[in-house]
Amino acid sequence: MKLSGDLRIFSERLGHTFAKPELLVRAVTHSSMVSPHRDDNQRLEFLGDRVLGLVMAEALLSADPNAPEGLLAPRYNALVRREACADVAREIDLGAVLKLGRSEMKSGGRRKEALLADAMEAVIAAIYQDGGFDAARRVVLDLWGDRVRNVAADARDAKTALQEWAQARGEVPPQYVEVARSGPDHQPVFTIEVRLASGLAERATAGSKRQAEQAAATALLKKVDK
Repeated sequence: MKLSGDLRIFSERLGHTFAKPELLVRAVTHSSMVSPHRDDNQRLEFLGDRVLGLVMAEALLSADPNAPEGLLAPRYNALVRREACADVAREIDLGAVLKLGRSEMKSGGRRKEALLADAMEAVIAAIYQDGGFDAARRVVLDLWGDRVRNVAADARDAKTALQEWAQARGEVPPQYVEVARSGPDHQPVFTIEVRLASGLAERATAGSKRQAEQAAATALLKKVDK
């Protein structure tokens, strides 16, 4: 099998030449394109998630040999979570080469965060199966780049930090309420309000509930820390 022109250019962006091009084709094939002669990327996604996790665990241990597990775990989570995978996918324009069914294309599938993150993990697995762990590690570390080097010394997310702040003062955990939603179904915008039992509250708007919750928690943390 030979790669199409767009996939050949994409493989160059990855920095990996596939000995088995069919692996890359499968990695970019969404389940909406499945046929008797075409496999989707779900099994590769499952494997890629584990490969990415091992690469990041090794990288973090190497970068900070003395860090306790309590610091390593949140750093790890920041590097492997859906948002990070989707960000990398956008940087290499993975969405442009995805093979999607008609309905998924119409609903903006090439821009969906979950779909991009899953495909990114599938691509990592394809590289692993094609070239082994060393090849996968090299590509992952190159693509994640500064994310690995600059991951915060304490990467606990804002929601965790706010909950710990409340618990330390004997308060119940913060509540997150969706107060507004706008935009088309394939590109929604959420407004989330986070509330403390004391009555303090903050709102934030973002393209996903998680991002809006994090932004609201960050804003409220700034208020309570004053």
